[in-house]
Amino acid sequence: MKVIDFLVGFSFLVLAYSQFLVAFDPSPLQDFCVAINDTEVPVYVNGKFCKNPKYVTPEDFMFSGLNFPRNTSNQLGVNVTLLNVNQIPGLNTNGLSLARIDYSKYGGLNPPHYHPRAAEVLLVLTGKLYAGFVTTNPDHRLFSKILYPGDVIVFPFGLIHFQWNVGKTPALAIAALSSQNPGVITIANAIFGANPPIKPGVLTKAFHLDKIVVEYLQKQIWVNP
Repeated sequence: MKVIDFLVGFSFLVLAYSQFLVAFDPSPLQDFCVAINDTEVPVYVNGKFCKNPKYVTPEDFMFSGLNFPRNTSNQLGVNVTLLNVNQIPGLNTNGLSLARIDYSKYGGLNPPHYHPRAAEVLLVLTGKLYAGFVTTNPDHRLFSKILYPGDVIVFPFGLIHFQWNVGKTPALAIAALSSQNPGVITIANAIFGANPPIKPGVLTKAFHLDKIVVEYLQKQIWVNP
């Protein structure tokens, strides 16, 4: 009986572990798998097909121009330049992506959002940022700090986080994410900018807002960072 109990318990453990593994990018089984868009193969895969190694070049592993400032003259005062497998094919199967984040002075905001497939490490290069993340139900604990050049903060996998420029000058940060395709869901955009719109009654009750306010928010133009 004890053997049966052990096998049942072990089976559940293996199943749970396997579910954990498939939630992340697959481990590479070769030196590299440079991504190539092969439109001739009618099969959808979660990732990219590999270029023939004979035709791989150094350019497949690099990107130029991340040192240039980006335009932050938008509603949020922020510009996120994401470098994933689409910009650097050599990132394929390595479970990594990178982002340059420019913040305008006087309140540039990377609004509350989360990455469904990645954790994030943020390094502040210039400026002064108020940054933080919120834990899941039921606690909703806020972990936040004022960050200065050289400071690093971690945003755990899948948690809502944000950065806000609280300095008097433009700010710049570099983010590393633990997926070649981390994805991003900006909370306000997804809720009030859904297409087609979510029925106002749902948002009125969920956010304790008047229906007029909800309908007003749904008519706004929601900018993606």
